[in-house]
Amino acid sequence: MADTDLAPRTPSGPATARPRGSAPADRTRRVRLWSSALVTGAVVLAVLLVPPLVQLDEQAVDLGSKLLPPSWEHPFGTDDLGRDLLLRCVYGLRISLLVGLVAALVATVIGTAVGAAAGALGGRFDRLVMRIVDAFSSVPHLLLGIFVVAMFRPGVWPVIVSVALTHWLSTARIVRSEVLSLRGRPFVDAAISGGASRWRVGVRHLLPAVLPQAGLAAVLMVPHAMWHESALSFLGLGLPSHQASLGNLVQTARSSLLAGAWWPTLFPGLLLIVPTLAVAGLAGIWRDRLNPRRRSELTL
Repeated sequence: MADTDLAPRTPSGPATARPRGSAPADRTRRVRLWSSALVTGAVVLAVLLVPPLVQLDEQAVDLGSKLLPPSWEHPFGTDDLGRDLLLRCVYGLRISLLVGLVAALVATVIGTAVGAAAGALGGRFDRLVMRIVDAFSSVPHLLLGIFVVAMFRPGVWPVIVSVALTHWLSTARIVRSEVLSLRGRPFVDAAISGGASRWRVGVRHLLPAVLPQAGLAAVLMVPHAMWHESALSFLGLGLPSHQASLGNLVQTARSSLLAGAWWPTLFPGLLLIVPTLAVAGLAGIWRDRLNPRRRSELTL
């Protein structure tokens, strides 16, 4: 008998073959996950711990220390009124995160309720709701947000209301499409055959099935809401000018650029961009977990 006949046979075929490039893809995914988690954790810790631990007034004015470059005493430098820029950036990030989280939560609740009702009920109600969604979607979010904010005094809650009322449309579309795809599943037919009403089917079966997609939409909406708040504050329509937010910090730093001071603009801009990328990275990992088929297709 030949030596080759005694050699152990290894299973082969498409079922055991490792997709080409899957190891680098997994390594890249792990790096993205850990880097996004570390940045997000650092941002949360800074927002929660810096204001209680640093016993300084972020509104304290020191004209003798205005526009100082970054140093050990002031890591982010000072602004045109001598205020510590690191402390003001942390307070600004705190306000922007508050607006983003609350607005994303409210918008997700509204969009989930509207999209689930439209998909579950169907018929004329579905067509009417989607025409309303199309009408609101045809107007740019920023213009619609300016119209909403203009009806109130400047403050945190008018900005939250403005962002929430202009960002539920995409969530409604996502939830409606998921509900429509679930209506033809066997478990829905079995529930209807058992005598369950549309309301019971929607609440007990359809709504829990679309909550992961709605949660993903809420996570992706947080940085979008932060940018929306920053845009409104930059235009002078968001938070009052004396209250620190990332948009206000960038807006007040425009005059400092003419004096050659780059740090009052750079650091608030970085604190707006870096958390956005971190949240987007975490949301991408979550999306791959929700849709393993898409993940496998990307690794081929």
